Amino acid sequence: MTLRLTNTLTRRLEAFEPLVPGQVSIYCCGVTVYDLCHLGHARSYIAWDVLRRYLQWRGYAVTFVQNVTDIDDKILARAAAEGSSMEAVSERNIREFQADMDALGILPPDRLPRATRCLDSIRRMIAELEASGAAYSADGDVYFSVLKKADYGKLSGRSLDEQQEGASGRMGEAEEARKQHPFDFALWKGAKPEEPSFPSPWGPGRPGWHIECSAMVRQELGDTIDIHLGGADLIFPHHENEIAQSEVATGQALARFWLHNGMVNVGGEKMSKSLGNFTTIRALLDGGTTPMTLRLFVLQAHYRKPLDFTAAALEAAATGWKGLNAALLVGDQHAASLGWAAAATGMPPPADADPAAPLGEARQRFIDAMDDDLNTSAALAVLFELARPLRSLANRLERGDAAAADSDELRERWLLLQELSTVLGLVAERPAAGAAAPGADGPSETEIQAVIEARRLAKASKDYATADGLRDQLRRAGIELIDRPTGLTEWIRK
Repeated sequence: MTLRLTNTLTRRLEAFEPLVPGQVSIYCCGVTVYDLCHLGHARSYIAWDVLRRYLQWRGYAVTFVQNVTDIDDKILARAAAEGSSMEAVSERNIREFQADMDALGILPPDRLPRATRCLDSIRRMIAELEASGAAYSADGDVYFSVLKKADYGKLSGRSLDEQQEGASGRMGEAEEARKQHPFDFALWKGAKPEEPSFPSPWGPGRPGWHIECSAMVRQELGDTIDIHLGGADLIFPHHENEIAQSEVATGQALARFWLHNGMVNVGGEKMSKSLGNFTTIRALLDGGTTPMTLRLFVLQAHYRKPLDFTAAALEAAATGWKGLNAALLVGDQHAASLGWAAAATGMPPPADADPAAPLGEARQRFIDAMDDDLNTSAALAVLFELARPLRSLANRLERGDAAAADSDELRERWLLLQELSTVLGLVAERPAAGAAAPGADGPSETEIQAVIEARRLAKASKDYATADGLRDQLRRAGIELIDRPTGLTEWIRK
């Protein structure tokens, strides 16, 4: 089987073949850096990190570009609220974004272009669109005429008669009044008083949201790329408008494959600050959820499906990761008694799918799962199957029992588990100094904090039965929780 991916553009599962044999060009829509990244960002970027890792494991040379939107109304509003500047807000949140991605084990992009550093490319593309008659200027603004793109709506499946307000992307009423058609969208926005602006042939201003990505794709990867990535919320208007302006400007298809991940719900409701169920990556990690627990939680669902975030689901992921982590650590923690050499670190070499190789059938099932539109749930099942006897081995060794007679076979199993886990970005988490090791009596401090965070989320989503169950779980383990009036939860070990 070859890798098959669900292409949003064609609405079909298609065999993936790159434009250039052995090479894959990928563009991933990045963050607007006005605040910390949330759980939805984690879901998206973990999924695309796994795609990238898997392609590399299968022997492709991957060029992965991810942009940063560092000028936007939300950034300007945050700067005004802080008495700061657009640059200060952007730089701070770019650093925080990179810290969160590093914590989750997400490979850094090969290139990270920023909108404010690609202004020449943006202005050049706008000028080309204007020269072709597909764009027009009005009072310092420049708009794309959607009527100039005959197949506008082909990605989202919407006709112009079905489009909704907001297609222009982050615009106000005054801007809407200057458009020739209600769904024309801004390529360049004339400067407003007290806002940062940049020079252009149409007067000082700043680029529209959609043109930024089109220009950065062409600048970094060329007219046509293999894969364009993003969340399902970007299909319309952002990606629809990217396609329209890019394809009119270049005369070429923008991307051969469009992949979109599903959204995150919390307790069955859309994640939202107004509902009090909005969770940042930083809050989860600071609350005791380990990076690999969060990664495992995300990968248990198919990337295209909605991800329902509940305290019970997070706790189940923590339990699953504890067992998998113990299996991954067995070769490191007991190498001397087992006589095992350490596994190689970093990304594994390209896959050897020979079914006759040691544990080749398990390797092939992993490949088949991933080739089936990145079915990480089925791929994880292979990992847990490989881990089962290794967890038993770890428990025996913790009790002081002698190494197993089938130690050589178990080492081959451990090496394969290390390799396949790395493809999914799941890397063993070693206990911190003074923390309880996997398999030791009583929960470690990290595990306690993970349960406390899961309980907090359960209460936020009004799942009080789960919250009470989590408190009882800790009580049975000898941990008593103390809820303070400030909202913090402390604990003591009885």
